[in-house]
Amino acid sequence: MNASRVNPTPRRDKAIRWLLDGDPAIRWQTLRDLVGAAERSVERERSKVARKGWGARLLAKQDRAGTWAGGLSSDGGLYSPKWTSTTYTMLLLRDFGLPDTNRQARRACALLLDRGTQRDGGINYGWRGRSETCITGMVLSILSYFGFDDDRLDTLADYLLAQQMPDGGWNCQRDYGATHSSVHTTISVLEGLRLYELHRGRNAQAVRAAQRRGCEFLLVHRLFRSDRTGEIIKPIFLRFSFPPRWHYDILRALDYFQAVNAPRDARLAEAIEIVRRSQREDGRWPLQNRYRGKTYFELERLGMPGRWNTLRALRVLKWWERTAK
Repeated sequence: MNASRVNPTPRRDKAIRWLLDGDPAIRWQTLRDLVGAAERSVERERSKVARKGWGARLLAKQDRAGTWAGGLSSDGGLYSPKWTSTTYTMLLLRDFGLPDTNRQARRACALLLDRGTQRDGGINYGWRGRSETCITGMVLSILSYFGFDDDRLDTLADYLLAQQMPDGGWNCQRDYGATHSSVHTTISVLEGLRLYELHRGRNAQAVRAAQRRGCEFLLVHRLFRSDRTGEIIKPIFLRFSFPPRWHYDILRALDYFQAVNAPRDARLAEAIEIVRRSQREDGRWPLQNRYRGKTYFELERLGMPGRWNTLRALRVLKWWERTAK
């Protein structure tokens, strides 16, 4: 399908053609989200994620035990070292859109659940008895995305619902005295609950209500400002990273809002304008930030045009423009 059908501006057309020249993980999402290609074409391209490019390279790094970096940490490579552990590799495979029937991914799902489930109902690694909310949100998103059929997923969701704070968000430091939610924890939990609702669908009313409250927490902060002073919470929130790992930024948040097809809200307008201003003259968005740590390979070069940021920014703007009608 001709990319010009998305938007008749030459700059956007050029950016979409560039995306279609990228890795299968980029191409299939561009076809689905920006081009509006037929489902058959989208799925044909998506199937290549396991065989070619970034997805195939990550799958090739899985060890015989079914983990990544399994011999390099005390937790057997389940959560550390960052960013080569099983959790962070599976997050990337989720974001790549690896088909949910992939056997290698399903094997890792079982390990993440079996070895991470704690007595209080959530997930943690290297600890006994006490779960960690961020990790629970991440792992629930992974297990839900890959359609892992286990009743313990419902327990994970219940744990996250119980951990929601009075202001509507979540904070992994709540047990240590935190009284205000964290945007980092909140976005990980929102992504986990969204995929749980989409792929498992249990307790849907409560899960949707929790997401609405979590969204309102972000909206009260206009995604990046203090709800008390109006000051920018952290400038790094305005710099777009991929992979985001456990970190928050406004593009990651906006991509969640478009994924749930949230109604237009004026409190998002300033963040949308920042996304627009970040676009280069050639229609692309650069990789503005990268979190330090060992990786298996470099996806994109810091400061250079980034396909992940360009893809996500274009689909966010498409959603925003659609909600204006």
